[in-house]
Amino acid sequence: VQLQASGGGLVQPGGSLRLSCASSRNIFSIISMGWYRQAPGKQRELVAGITRGSSTNYADSVKGRFTISRDIAKNTVYLQMNSLKPEDTAVYYCNARTTVFDNYWGQGTLVTVSS
Repeated sequence: VQLQASGGGLVQPGGSLRLSCASSRNIFSIISMGWYRQAPGKQRELVAGITRGSSTNYADSVKGRFTISRDIAKNTVYLQMNSLKPEDTAVYYCNARTTVFDNYWGQGTLVTVSS
């Protein structure tokens, strides 16, 4: 599976961005997809995930601000990020789990929240 992430950039606090992750495989065949992020000096953490059955989960720090969604026809998963804070600054990575043992990562996209 190849994953192509896009949509990062520089935004002011309180602003919004939408990240996209295009999959080379039909996403309906993928067990789950998600967005992770890694800030400088910190470990990579799960931000949001969506399962094949459309169940979603979010990190507590982004609940109510971020929304993960998917477009099956486009094989694309999105992360809508609203009310961005400086602490959301990180490299964001798209992830796809095709089996219990197989895990794929896209290239990161940098999100910088700063005035």
